[in-house]
Amino acid sequence: MFGLEIDLVLIYLGEILVVIGVLCDLIGSIGLLRFPNFYLRLHAATVGTIGGAFVPLIGAALIAAGSEYLGVYRWFMAGGAVVTAILILILAPAGSHALARATHRARVTPVYPKVVDHLEEDMGGGEE
Repeated sequence: MFGLEIDLVLIYLGEILVVIGVLCDLIGSIGLLRFPNFYLRLHAATVGTIGGAFVPLIGAALIAAGSEYLGVYRWFMAGGAVVTAILILILAPAGSHALARATHRARVTPVYPKVVDHLEEDMGGGEE
C-alpha cells in the first residue's frame, strides 16, 4: 500500500542530492579557477570531491533503491553506490592532507603571508 509512495520519496530525495552535488561541483570548479594559491585551490578541490562525489552517490543509491524497474538489481546498485561513497568519504581527505603536507615540505609558499605555521614551528624553523 505504501510501497509506491516510499519509492517516489526515495527518488525525489535522490534527485535533490544529485542537484546538491552538481552545485558543489560548480562551486568547487569556480574556486579552482578563482583562488590565488595551491592551498586554497586544494580546499576547493576537496569541496568538489566530497560534495560533488559523495552526496550524488548517496542520491544515486536512493534513486536506485526507489526504482522498481531495476527489480532485484536495484539493491546491488544502491549497495555499490553506498560503498563507493564511503570510500570517497574516507580517502579524499587523506589524499588532500598528503598533497598539502608534501607541498608544505617542498616549501611552496602561499601568495599571502602566513599567520600560523605549526609544522614549521615543530620542525624548529618558526619564531617563538
